[in-house]
Amino acid sequence: MSSHPTTPQHTPDHGRIGSPGTRAEVAALRARPTAEVVIVGGGINGIATFRDLALQGVDVVLVERDDFVSGASSASSHMIHGGIRYLENGEFRLVKESVTERNALIRIAPHYVKPLETTVPIYSTFSGILSAPLRFLTHRAGTPTERGAALIKTGLTIYDAFSRDGGSVPRHRFHGRKRSLAELPALNPDVKYTATYYDASMHDPERLALDVLFDGLAAGPHARAANHLGAVGLGADGVRVRDGLTGEEFSIAADVVVNASGPWTDLTNTALGRDTRYMGGTKGSHIVLDHPELLAATGGREIFFEHEDGRIVLIYPLKGRVMVGTTDLEHDMREPAICTEAEVDYFFELVAHVFPAIAVDRSQIVYRFSGVRPLPRHDDTQPGFVSRDYRIERADVAERPGTTLLSLVGGKWTTFRALAEHLADEALGLLGRERIRSTEGLAIGGGAGYPTTDDARQVWLVSHDDEVGRARAEALLERYGTRAEAYLAEVDGETELPLEHHSGYTRGEITWLVRNERVVHLADLVLRRTSIAFTGTLTAPLLVELADLAGDELGWDAAHRAAEVEAARSLLAERHGVVLEQPALTA
Repeated sequence: MSSHPTTPQHTPDHGRIGSPGTRAEVAALRARPTAEVVIVGGGINGIATFRDLALQGVDVVLVERDDFVSGASSASSHMIHGGIRYLENGEFRLVKESVTERNALIRIAPHYVKPLETTVPIYSTFSGILSAPLRFLTHRAGTPTERGAALIKTGLTIYDAFSRDGGSVPRHRFHGRKRSLAELPALNPDVKYTATYYDASMHDPERLALDVLFDGLAAGPHARAANHLGAVGLGADGVRVRDGLTGEEFSIAADVVVNASGPWTDLTNTALGRDTRYMGGTKGSHIVLDHPELLAATGGREIFFEHEDGRIVLIYPLKGRVMVGTTDLEHDMREPAICTEAEVDYFFELVAHVFPAIAVDRSQIVYRFSGVRPLPRHDDTQPGFVSRDYRIERADVAERPGTTLLSLVGGKWTTFRALAEHLADEALGLLGRERIRSTEGLAIGGGAGYPTTDDARQVWLVSHDDEVGRARAEALLERYGTRAEAYLAEVDGETELPLEHHSGYTRGEITWLVRNERVVHLADLVLRRTSIAFTGTLTAPLLVELADLAGDELGWDAAHRAAEVEAARSLLAERHGVVLEQPALTA
């Protein structure tokens, strides 16, 4: 969740759970409470800007009120895409930038970003031909209709033209009904055509963002970051921050303050003493199904189309599950974003529309999540036509002459690197500094040296299978990219002990994550450092086991462990529909 004010309406997700002591990263900030740039908000855009500035040698601090990547950035559709739909909005610059960045991320973050075969089922030939130009011109008018083959073919031809980049992804292909049903036999038999093109999947958005963060921290001691440290004011002494664990407050002086808190930007500005009305985010929800029949029906492809109500629909195989989304609803940022039962009903209708012979029910939902897109204020423009582009608003800070507040409005996962470069350049200009290096083409985290060919992969696996075995080495490579080598070096010569209640992780791996990845709360570990909750493999005994491992590393006593377990249980039930029984706590 990006940093926004802590008020009775905006209490942290986990409540305040006491800490054994001040965290080292917070103590370091208190010891030197100055920086050239303070970034407020630890979503992907704030984190990417932090990395960019750190690589320029700027003294930069990032503060995040909750956990890193716990808001809009963790509630994405797990796609890195060029935005074919933006063509209808006339946003050709954004499409070009998005496709360029998508292709680049496949190369610089190959451990988490991979080409994704995407199929659009089409039920008419000419539908939308007349309404599309009107919507292009007004972004308001007309009754939504599903796009027909002619319109989709035109859009994909244009999209391919933007996508030419040395074969990063194949060109689109079109098939009639017979071939379409031969390839995907569970499709609605009313289908007339299918169009298949490629975008990219991002199977672990939280882990990708953490890689970006740790790349920034690795730049040197001039780059500092703390989660669970919220911005609550801005005055003559700088940005006032509050420790979410202890409640202690202090100020960090800076020449430039960057508000990168996504859909909470206006609320953050209010906490900083500035009233703005930049944002108009819309809520998007998803459900995750444990449904082998539906998983098989997708044929390993994402099924993607625009429903007759104008909403984008995706049915997406992911981590052995099927994710279904998304909605596009107005939302009040003072309230938590939660996937409602009405949205679940809507998703089931979508599945029935695409795969009518496959039954889906609530018992198959293992996880649900909802987030708010950081869209600009859009008044009467239909949500689907609000620009996904971004802009930077600048304001002087009267209480601290010479300090400038930059507010980021908009932005999306696909363009985070380019956006961060623009935002960093704005900050560099205010500081009177020059850019000394570009992030273009720079590998991210475990993408550095990642084996992208079968031969290279075998070489990597052979070099590590003596340590943990071939299957385990492969699992670690998929999970962390080449950052797995840091873990393997730490456990070198030791026998890995599997978790008692989960076969996919080991005790040493969980301890390594807690020790090295700024875990503060149990929910940080369950929701963002691992995929345990997302895949529906979390149980009450496992939650206790994880709390004990985290508590051993972080010095939690029995009462603290029990409080962490209860806070995580409540959060999982309220926000994600994951209801666990009351666990038996260890002594």
